[in-house]
Amino acid sequence: MARSGAAAAAQPDGRGCCGSCGSYLTSAKFLLYSGHALSTWGDRMWHFAVSVFLVELYGNSLLLTAVYGLVVAGSVLLLGAIIGDWVDKNPRLKVAQTSLIVQNACVILCGILLMMVFLFKTELVALYQGWLLTLCYILVITIANIANLASTATAITIQRDWVVVVAGDNRSKLADMNATIRRIDQLTNILAPMAVGQIMTFGSPVIGCGFISGWNLMSMCVEYLLLWKVYQKTPALAHKASGKMDESELKQLNNPKEGESKANEGVKLIEGKDLSIFEPQQEAEVSFCSRVAEPFITFRDGWVAYCNQSVFLAGLGLAFLYMTVLGFDCITTGYAYTQGLSGSTLSLLMGASAVTGIMGTVAFTWLRRRCGLVRTGIISGIAQFASLVFCVLSVFMPGSPLDLSVSPFTDISARLFESSPLPTMAPEPVLPEVPFTTVMPVLANASAFVNGSDPGVTPNSMPLVSVSLLFTGVIAARIGLWSFDLTVTQLLQENVIESERGIINGVQNSMNYLMDLLHFIMVILAPNPEAFGLLVLISVSFVAMGHVMYFRFAQKTLGSSVFQCCSRELKAGANDPSPSDTSDVSSA
Repeated sequence: MARSGAAAAAQPDGRGCCGSCGSYLTSAKFLLYSGHALSTWGDRMWHFAVSVFLVELYGNSLLLTAVYGLVVAGSVLLLGAIIGDWVDKNPRLKVAQTSLIVQNACVILCGILLMMVFLFKTELVALYQGWLLTLCYILVITIANIANLASTATAITIQRDWVVVVAGDNRSKLADMNATIRRIDQLTNILAPMAVGQIMTFGSPVIGCGFISGWNLMSMCVEYLLLWKVYQKTPALAHKASGKMDESELKQLNNPKEGESKANEGVKLIEGKDLSIFEPQQEAEVSFCSRVAEPFITFRDGWVAYCNQSVFLAGLGLAFLYMTVLGFDCITTGYAYTQGLSGSTLSLLMGASAVTGIMGTVAFTWLRRRCGLVRTGIISGIAQFASLVFCVLSVFMPGSPLDLSVSPFTDISARLFESSPLPTMAPEPVLPEVPFTTVMPVLANASAFVNGSDPGVTPNSMPLVSVSLLFTGVIAARIGLWSFDLTVTQLLQENVIESERGIINGVQNSMNYLMDLLHFIMVILAPNPEAFGLLVLISVSFVAMGHVMYFRFAQKTLGSSVFQCCSRELKAGANDPSPSDTSDVSSA
């Protein structure tokens, strides 16, 4: 009898486990996860495929891929603040739907254009001395860049704004949602390229383009529906603080019967703004110069607002972590091939990296509950830097190709002044089509081509102590890296006012891309394997500087007793979901 009473108390609605599961599957949180998973899956497939397509189109050369990467990074760097400002000034649903449609429509259009180029490449080469084919290349890169800018807007509005509103005032729920979204990113980053890679390997480039276009068309419809459902289930999404308010919103803001907290919040949001926007005024013609200058003013105001944020040092510290070669990108992969690691070994290492990345998201949620948000960033930074010590040791271990006597500019000057002509897009002679299955070995041996060595020869006889220590440090550092990334992300979510979330996160993306560009420039200046050890040391130095900036932020926020408090709370095992240091750091 007592057991049945307890069961009834545990299941007051009579639905049981099935009912609870059904409620979760229809909740706004799960719908948001589903939409993000679909969006990220499509993004990862496209980013992987477009690089391979551009290599295949341009005669197995990396030129178009490099141009595409430069255009994408430069566009986000210059337009990040403007995109964020557009996110702030428009309703949430309109921003999400518009960016979703633009992103997927551009990918679909780009996929169809690539299909036409692959099918009629021979005819396009013969027309207008190859200029029509060049125009197609320009269109592909331009449309793909627009898709990436729309993807940036989607990421800002969903991951930096909608998530905060869905979580409400529950910071533990916000931390869990951030961690879950990052786990979805980790899984799709591995699985999506594998899936589309199999399709392209056993099919053809045309089939790959058609599959990605069809996927994005179906995914766009489902994501649109999921966004609408989330919007309906979260009424708070319909109310957005903005610098521009209509008359009814202004009356509510100035209503003395409203709660004191709302009134104070309203005063905070409009402080420093031009109050003349709330006054009725005649429509005046805006001069052409003012319209031209508006994006530049937005760019300037965005960066000024970013620098004035209380979490500025934390965001800058995160950006400095992008200035590194210690990640699973094409640079580190190419270096690993020159050191004798096989493709299968690298795939296993990438899988291990994904596992440690997921462990980092789990560590973040646990540490935040035990130590608080700000102290979690300190512990994560120490863990990441301690892991990178293995990378520093690898530079001086047997098997390391470090040789500072080799000038890093030797290979560049040899390339610039070599007698053989550089590859052009001249229509004659027309070379036979290269099988698509040869593209991946070309990408894998890109570093060997750059350094003028034979890509078919791998130095299997060299000791693997150095490269083993290098990847041990890189993989282990992912735990601290992703925990630190989630810490700074939530700090930005909690401490940036609602009316500035878009522009501040847009500038943060610009900072990240700026440091990423600098790391590519660093590699271009020193492309030979003998200088890779020097790049490792520079990368670790930038990571250290980033964490020093965060430590300075934490010191301002928590005071000098930060480490004693953290140690004491770890030993005590406090279970408080909202530790004291998670309060608004703007009061520090």
